[in-house]
Amino acid sequence: MQLLNSIFTKNNRIILALCATLGIFSSANISAQSWPDKPIKMIVPFAAGGSADILGRILSQELTKNLGQNVIVENRGGAGGNIGAEMVAKSPADGYTILLASGSMMTVNPFIYKKSSINYIKDLTYITAIATVPMVIAVSPKLPINTLVELIALAKTKELNFGSAGIGSQIHMANENFLYSAGIHATHVPYKGENPALNDLIAGQIDFMAGNFPATGGFAKAGQVKALAVTSSKRLKQLPNVPTASEAGIPGFENTGWYALAVPAGTPQSIIDKIYVATEKSFKAPSLLANMDTNGLTPMTMKSKDVDTKIQVESANWEKVIKASNIPTQ
Repeated sequence: MQLLNSIFTKNNRIILALCATLGIFSSANISAQSWPDKPIKMIVPFAAGGSADILGRILSQELTKNLGQNVIVENRGGAGGNIGAEMVAKSPADGYTILLASGSMMTVNPFIYKKSSINYIKDLTYITAIATVPMVIAVSPKLPINTLVELIALAKTKELNFGSAGIGSQIHMANENFLYSAGIHATHVPYKGENPALNDLIAGQIDFMAGNFPATGGFAKAGQVKALAVTSSKRLKQLPNVPTASEAGIPGFENTGWYALAVPAGTPQSIIDKIYVATEKSFKAPSLLANMDTNGLTPMTMKSKDVDTKIQVESANWEKVIKASNIPTQ
């Protein structure tokens, strides 16, 4: 009798465990099906006013319409985007916290921030790439030069400095790529965001900067900084008189930044699919396209596996630049 009771007790525990497990799966499935039923946070891992912030606010307006819930932009800058990325990676994998990542975070940061706790491959799932952005190589209005060739020549005779949105940011790497390609050297001055660096460029506290067009273009148009070249393969219609870097003195040079959306690893595929569809739909809205065009942003959608491939290819390229430039690890 005691043996029978033991068997029944054991079986009951197994049944209860199975029921509990099925309940969890059922709850998770229902939650994924009803998603979203509350506001969504879009983490921009850089300071307000920079190109990532501008893009995030443009896209969040359309995603709010397409998802039926408010998509709220929250800036969490620092450590080349790592702070914001770590926050998202440690958030519940329920689709309510989305990361707007710059390409440099996935392809550069792993080589520079050795002590970081974020693993960009294992800790995040990439939904889609969303936009590309050209850079503008600009100098302080106080610097007595007007062409890219003159900037290169000056850097060979005088110690210049340049600003960025932080160590490892795509602005930092665009500048390093420019120096590497031009065969010159300059001192890096990292800031906590793109706008603080631009403010010091205008004031003459730093000499030059290859900044993202959305943040730099307006200052160039207003004459607050002198635009010497753009880093795209073709001239920008917003700055038609500014040559490409290839035209201006570095044949073949091109450096285009990009952005992607990501969620914590383990997020249900059904939720990822909903975000992808909503994003794809957003890029068909005339108002969004016009706003992006004004800011020199080119929309794109890219499946998760293609984003992963892009990260692998660019990581190999940036590793070469990082080693050649002797950028210290953090």
